[in-house]
Amino acid sequence: MEKQKILVVGCGNMGTSHARAYHQMDGFEIVGLVSRTPKSREKLSDELGGYPTFGDYEEALAATKPDAVSINTYPDTHADYIRAALNARAHVFVEKPLALTVETAQGLVDLAHKKGKKMVVGYILRVHPAWAKFVEVARTLGKPLVMRMNLNQQASGAMWYTHKQLMNSMSPIVDCGVHYVDIMCLMTQSVPVSVSAIGARLSDEIDAKMYNYGQLQVRFKDGSVGWYEAGWGPMMSETAFFIKDVIGPKGSVSISDDAKGDSDNVEDHTKTGGLRLHHAALDSDGNFAKPDEIINTSDEPDHDALCKLEQEYFLRAITEDVDLSDHMRDAVNSLRIVLAADESFRTGKTVDLYRLSGNAFNI
Repeated sequence: MEKQKILVVGCGNMGTSHARAYHQMDGFEIVGLVSRTPKSREKLSDELGGYPTFGDYEEALAATKPDAVSINTYPDTHADYIRAALNARAHVFVEKPLALTVETAQGLVDLAHKKGKKMVVGYILRVHPAWAKFVEVARTLGKPLVMRMNLNQQASGAMWYTHKQLMNSMSPIVDCGVHYVDIMCLMTQSVPVSVSAIGARLSDEIDAKMYNYGQLQVRFKDGSVGWYEAGWGPMMSETAFFIKDVIGPKGSVSISDDAKGDSDNVEDHTKTGGLRLHHAALDSDGNFAKPDEIINTSDEPDHDALCKLEQEYFLRAITEDVDLSDHMRDAVNSLRIVLAADESFRTGKTVDLYRLSGNAFNI
């Protein structure tokens, strides 16, 4: 199989993990590492054996003529970088979110279709075997579902700096929320109909119009409801940073408390530590008919291994011509939900998703 020449853009945490994956895989050949920061790109190049490095994306794109581009930069750059890659006839892997507006995201999807190129968005939980099991079990609990999820991060130092940079363009419930509303949509297999949100600005270090704590609530057509909470900063509590809990008429499934670690550690953000399945059925005496079950997920992959699973999917999409229509539709729809939450926070009103999508939510 001919190797796919890939240009890696962004050499931070995610870019480094993805570059390590490409380096290990027979199907990819890294042709360049791009970062505005010389230290980060040279450090990664040295780690991987000396790949060419660039400080300018357009220059790198012209010089390397890649078959594929991996975009792992701040969200406000994604749309322009994707557009340039597609126009250069390259396939695209991009970290979430796809863009800053639904209209821009849909335009990029349309461009990928027009150019006949694959575009994969980095929804890492979709390739995580334990999270796939979480979704599978949730679907057995009946309807409606109640989905409770959060990811608060008590951030300081370099992580707080990164979060402040991210908040130049989006809030925590938008940046992180796309992962978890995507999971909610997979669990319900239903159409979200409305979104509301609350939030608070807890730091003078961020823009006066930005908020570093938020919670969204989403209603689905089948009666299911879900909330997602996210907060970033040195003031956040560690007490309940990681809640992943789904309740239905037949019982509940939860990610075990054993998963809880350090909220500032990216490795702990995808860990499950085990799933607890609770059965609601009662016996003739009114007691629980079955004990809770613990589903072992101790063999789950670490962060780098998850990134490699994402890139194996990307490679397969390219080499086997996998139809990514559903994948790209879901990426746009999850963005639609979190941006509706952002609108709800700013207006104080519940947002009707049918109105936002011209009375035709993409399903």
